[in-house]
Amino acid sequence: MGTPVTAPHVEPTADVDPRSTVGPGTTVWHLAQVREDAVVGAGCIVGRGAYVGPGVRVGDGCKLQNYALVYEPAVLEDGVFVGPAAVLTNDLYPRAVTPDGAVKTADDWHAVGVTVRTGAAIGARAVCVAPVTIGRWATVAAGAVVTADVPDFALVAGVPAKRIRWVGRAGVPLESTGPGTWRCPATGAEYAEHDGTLTESAG
Repeated sequence: MGTPVTAPHVEPTADVDPRSTVGPGTTVWHLAQVREDAVVGAGCIVGRGAYVGPGVRVGDGCKLQNYALVYEPAVLEDGVFVGPAAVLTNDLYPRAVTPDGAVKTADDWHAVGVTVRTGAAIGARAVCVAPVTIGRWATVAAGAVVTADVPDFALVAGVPAKRIRWVGRAGVPLESTGPGTWRCPATGAEYAEHDGTLTESAG
């Protein structure tokens, strides 16, 4: 017998647009907002006051902590963590008005998005300035400002964010085991570094 399908739970005080899709087993908490045409996968948590913009795609098993702001057209793959009050922006050249002083409308700008790959984590109050891609299983430290793509398994910190360590799937900093080789102290998994990229070793 398969695992029973659990309907999503949406708090009465949350604002979930009927044109959005919320997957089974997902919880949308107090004061959160999920806009039109957004898709939130199965088994997710959308915390108090979190915002999911129109057309945003959120994979399965993601956690958006309290007051996380995910603006369209962001894409979050499976297993992504977005910490409290983190922001994924969408405007490359933000202005409220046009050069002649007229109030800008949706037709006056082109939204650009942040892509967060499988298993990545974005710390509290971090800002990801679109367009950027956060690599698989990468970690963005709390308070960091990401202005460039983040490689898989990288730990980035600072303003602007720079890589300071490598991390494994457990999020724990890796330990060097020799030139270009790394090991996760939590799982024992081994990794190889080549030309500034890290890959999981076979076996």
